[in-house]
Amino acid sequence: MDLAMDYQPTTMAVMSKWTAQVMGCHSGALDYSAGSHAMPSVAVQTFTDPCEYETFTCDAQHRVVIAGRGSYQARTVRMDLQRILMRRAWQSLPSVSHLAIPTGRSAVCFPLDADQISAMWRGREVLPGEMFVVHSGGDFHNRTDEGGQWASVSMASETLDTYMRDVAGSDLKLADVTHVRSSGAAMARLLAVHQAAAGLAETAPDILLRPEVAKAFEGKVMAAVVDCLAGAVMLERHRSTRQPIMRRFEELLEADQDRILHIPDVCSAIGVSERTLRHRCIEHLGMSPYRYLQLRRMHQVRRALSIADAKAKTVTEIATDYGYWELGRFSVAYKRLFGESPSTTLGRETGSNAAAPR
Repeated sequence: MDLAMDYQPTTMAVMSKWTAQVMGCHSGALDYSAGSHAMPSVAVQTFTDPCEYETFTCDAQHRVVIAGRGSYQARTVRMDLQRILMRRAWQSLPSVSHLAIPTGRSAVCFPLDADQISAMWRGREVLPGEMFVVHSGGDFHNRTDEGGQWASVSMASETLDTYMRDVAGSDLKLADVTHVRSSGAAMARLLAVHQAAAGLAETAPDILLRPEVAKAFEGKVMAAVVDCLAGAVMLERHRSTRQPIMRRFEELLEADQDRILHIPDVCSAIGVSERTLRHRCIEHLGMSPYRYLQLRRMHQVRRALSIADAKAKTVTEIATDYGYWELGRFSVAYKRLFGESPSTTLGRETGSNAAAPR
């Protein structure tokens, strides 16, 4: 698969048309002058390291575990406008992500490609044309297949509430988590304006960075989001009692990253049976807790190898630091997962993947 996202081509003529339409609609838009108005910024970046990819999510804590074999690549477009943050993302390999959105912030997430295989969000299948909404903070797991593409719009929760009252004329009373199916016309409008903004970010960022253009796109995007929510079929609008188990599971893994964890110890620490943990992991992660721990640990080793000085550290030292004592079996498993030997990763000179915002 080509590294570039499979977006529909966006010509300068189409983008100019969209910009003109957005600016024209903005002249009579509502005034949301209260609150924070950050200077607009955009960033477009490709990654070969999932740890670097995680850092690109600036509005939530993001952890990625790659669940498939092969060479990893990812591409993201981030558009930070005055009051909203828009993202588009593509990853070459199947992955499981854990995202923790802070209290007071909301996010609307949706698949980009109408033909792509569905993704799982918080243990629920989200199909093209559907949206997954986290309102006023929360955490969840998302898993996507090879080549999965998704987009998001995030904002302060009070900003979303204000737009819903002023644009839709009512408060939709979103639950902590809301899964909806929007009308085809409403979703098409959201996808189109999101694509238009991304096209400008990639090919003419200076236009999108103009405060008046950024503010106009913000209004158009939020109107489309509210339109999608106001006329949507609600598929889920409550927080499952199962979710705290997965939160405690992830909190334990984050707190004990340097310790080798065993399933009985994990279950004892978070207060669940092994059977219950296995069922929740299959639902939310698509794999057993043992497999998830193994993948996390293998990726931790890869990260350690990729940033280590080959003149000061050896593969043996790094592997044993993470509990891999049988080095032959470790090397075979490592090459099967990543397509190269541990020594190749250690010896490679790596540069920074960081992108300077425009």
